[in-house]
Amino acid sequence: MSSNLARFAEIMTREQFDLAEAGLLLAGDAYPDLDVDAGLARLDGMAGAVRSRLAADAFPEQKATSLNHYLFQELGFSGNSSDYFDPRNSYLNEVLARRTGIPITLSIIYLEIGRRLGLDLQGVSFPGHFLVKLRVRRGQLILDPFNRGETLGEAELRRRLAQVLPRAQAREAPLDPYLASASRRDIIARVLRNLKHIHLKAGRLDAALAVMNRMLLVVPESAEELRDRGLLYQELECFRPALSDLENYLRRRPEAPDAVELRGRVVELQKAVGRLN
Repeated sequence: MSSNLARFAEIMTREQFDLAEAGLLLAGDAYPDLDVDAGLARLDGMAGAVRSRLAADAFPEQKATSLNHYLFQELGFSGNSSDYFDPRNSYLNEVLARRTGIPITLSIIYLEIGRRLGLDLQGVSFPGHFLVKLRVRRGQLILDPFNRGETLGEAELRRRLAQVLPRAQAREAPLDPYLASASRRDIIARVLRNLKHIHLKAGRLDAALAVMNRMLLVVPESAEELRDRGLLYQELECFRPALSDLENYLRRRPEAPDAVELRGRVVELQKAVGRLN
């Protein structure tokens, strides 16, 4: 196990961990020489630049306005709409270097700079597009780091819901369930899930496997992730680990809808492993 992966595995044993550190570490498979601590120091410096412009008694809204101006106006961070599925958009080191990314990685940068400024920010796994919420005296503001920190009102949130939900449901359903706070573990899992789909779609199976290995450190209880890794191992003709993963999946989900199909695969894998002995 590389030192990067060992460090990632260690912080995933904690109930609370540094979101930026985890986001940088997960890039280690694609960038084995990545200096994670330098990335963290860069975020410290960015927060320091914003802090230097703030009054000591600045309100959260004022801090957010200054953060938006610095990040999106001065530094030019923006959402990468033209090449959304470029894997670099999911690697925090690349997002910091190129100043472009997808909603969740731009949100991580926003959350982490905001945390350093003392802002009460939380990630929001809004359907289709990750957002950030800021608690203020009168309630909360919903912000979109992908769109330069734009503040979203109820009408805009419902319009976005209507793009992924039935229109009547989007118009009438309470918004609160869709604006629940995402845990740090949820956020890292979502980044890895994005990368998993991107690599699989592009046929980069070894890269997808590395992502799946990290995913199972983040959500070791996920039988579905175990199944997916087993199927990929089989495609890569790594029969022993494929057999182990699929057998473990079936032990966890004996009544799963795909259990019959996977039991057939297990029989095939048992024969393949037998031929190796």
